[in-house]
Amino acid sequence: MQPNQPISGVLLDEVALTLEELAHAVNVEPEWVVRHVQAGVLGGEISVQVTSWRFRSGDLDRARRLLRIERDFDANEELAALVIDLGDEIRRLRARMRALGVE
Repeated sequence: MQPNQPISGVLLDEVALTLEELAHAVNVEPEWVVRHVQAGVLGGEISVQVTSWRFRSGDLDRARRLLRIERDFDANEELAALVIDLGDEIRRLRARMRALGVE
């Protein structure tokens, strides 16, 4: 594996990534992750020491989607987060409508 190649695979919810592991998996600098956590658009407990931050599979997925939107559309982190939040809400509402038999 090349040193700058992103990691691909399935992350189990019981496994937590460190800041460095998440940054490597998304193929960004750790500062990118820190900025997004501090902006409130990515998981991580701001009140604890940065070295103690742990990220779950949902954070990895969200970070990858954030980066994709930022790069593809030259969007800032708040706009990218809004796009992701709206997309997630649409998926939740559609699933709820299917469960209710309304489509």
